Amino acid sequence: MYTGQLGYFIKVGGFAVNTFAEVKHTIQMSSLQDVFSFEEVEAYFDRCRNAIGENTFFVVEPKIDGLSCSLEYRDGVLVRASTRGDGLVGEDVTANVRTIRSVPLTLKEKIPFIEVRGEVYMSHKSFDELVEKQELNDEKPFKNPRNAASGSLRQKDAKATAERKLDIFIFNIQQIEGGKELKTHYDSLEYLKELGFSVVPDFALCKNVNECIEKIKNIGDNRGNLPFDIDGAVIKVNDFSERKSLGSTAK
Repeated sequence: MYTGQLGYFIKVGGFAVNTFAEVKHTIQMSSLQDVFSFEEVEAYFDRCRNAIGENTFFVVEPKIDGLSCSLEYRDGVLVRASTRGDGLVGEDVTANVRTIRSVPLTLKEKIPFIEVRGEVYMSHKSFDELVEKQELNDEKPFKNPRNAASGSLRQKDAKATAERKLDIFIFNIQQIEGGKELKTHYDSLEYLKELGFSVVPDFALCKNVNECIEKIKNIGDNRGNLPFDIDGAVIKVNDFSERKSLGSTAK
């Protein structure tokens, strides 16, 4: 049972449930638009420059290979967690998410309301331990950490989820009431860290296409050294006011 103020040190298992209730997302959990070459990245930058000018900054961050999840807090306390689903309607997985040690149950600031989006994942170490246990029990093992994370988050018994040792990286503020005034994505990630979230690692502010491509290459070169899987890199327009001029702000 949690007894401290910050709420991200001690987690316990929950209880068994038969079904997951539907959650209608107030803010759609949109998917990314994929590109597969640096030529396509440059075309994206050309579109951004035409719409919002030459002095636009971008944030590049690794794309964690896991399961997208929304966390909602009222007065700094976690009240609901839900899967992305189809982007409009997901499933309530609050009891299971509460067992993830990297999820703060209580924030360091009592914001009236904040909804954040993150990626639930399973580390290579936890995945290897799970597969070894499944094989010893003559169970069919998961094929990869992403499938393991997805299956573990949707366990009917939160105690089973707790045993799977899931983690989460937060990468976006969906909506916020109160708290610090935020004008850029980079500032929002720094603010999320101040609140106690484990944010997506190794994000960088870039001022042009060359810096973004260099960062993407760096992320690709280092992916084999990470203790978790990634399946790409994400480019986001940094300034929130500039995003209104674009139909899509992330690639």
